[in-house]
Amino acid sequence: MAIKGRARVDRRTKNLIRRLQPNEVAIISHSGIDKLAAQGLINAKCKLVLNAQESLSLNYPNEGPLMLIKAGIPIIDRLGPAVLQIPEGSEVEVSGASVYLNGGLVAHGEKLDIDRILAGMAAAKSRLGDVLRQFIDNTLSYARSEVGLVTEPIPVPPLKTKMQGRHALIVVRGVDYKEDLQAIRSYIRELRPVLIGVDGGADALREFGYRPEIVIGDMDSVSDEALFEAKEVVVHAYPNGEAPGLKRVKELGVEAVTLPLPGTSEDAAMLLAYEKGASLIVAVGTHSNVVDFLEKGRQGMGSTFLVRLKVGSILIDAKGVSRLYHGRVRVRYLAQVVAAALIPIGAVAAISPSIRQLLKLLFLQFRMALGL
Repeated sequence: MAIKGRARVDRRTKNLIRRLQPNEVAIISHSGIDKLAAQGLINAKCKLVLNAQESLSLNYPNEGPLMLIKAGIPIIDRLGPAVLQIPEGSEVEVSGASVYLNGGLVAHGEKLDIDRILAGMAAAKSRLGDVLRQFIDNTLSYARSEVGLVTEPIPVPPLKTKMQGRHALIVVRGVDYKEDLQAIRSYIRELRPVLIGVDGGADALREFGYRPEIVIGDMDSVSDEALFEAKEVVVHAYPNGEAPGLKRVKELGVEAVTLPLPGTSEDAAMLLAYEKGASLIVAVGTHSNVVDFLEKGRQGMGSTFLVRLKVGSILIDAKGVSRLYHGRVRVRYLAQVVAAALIPIGAVAAISPSIRQLLKLLFLQFRMALGL
């Protein structure tokens, strides 16, 4: 049976998700679809995923394709670069594993089913030992070359936002960031930490109605609106001072400072908060384990290892906190609360004639309303 739909095309899945509408066809070029990308496509309610590359990773058993199939979203895989030439907004037709535009064949790939996905995940899992050994070697190698992150002072830029003695909440748009932010809303409301968004993490804060005080990153996945709204913008630069993201910020007319450091932008955010005297750093959505880094296509995590060694004494990783406990309000608890509230009301009524008369009047009105 052929599937038809309006196409949305982008090499970067996270950019495509922003403009993807329900029942549209997502055309991407994503090697090894990770959980975050899959969840974004599912939330956008796309009809179909056409991938120019291979959706299954050869290095680790990535769950993205399985999530999509279980959500009822078909995947046509390994379509090649031709599928990316389909004009945005045009209507495509997919029959089997072939993609057509205006009746002409554009590309032919492989339609993934659950058996193919599970077999691919099993094959990747069997190779995981060798991948992990290489990953560890790379991590140690990077750590040796980047040890200055721990042993030397970093070029901290001047900031208007005061962090000395305050909590700092660093938000990255990683797996389960929405659930984890929801879980700590009372903490944000009561402790009022400095809100730091790492690239798209600034938009994650805005989703929950918070204004990011600091946006830090290479500016590749944060919206213009978040940059305009932020109190301060810090562009993460290469160690040599080159900052490609600074051009975009300047073109928007937004003031910014740079922070030249090796490693990831979330590493830079943690070091910034640490050096500025934050008493506690709370991290949401950050990448902290091997699978996280394999999903991002990184070959090691040297800088992250070093940074967490340095800031670990004041770091709380809130990733996954939403899965820690799911409480339910029980009827007997509510009854106890109501009963406790009625005790002082009853006591006041017992000693106050006016309150007793008011309660009698309310009771009579209640009986009249019921026709009693």
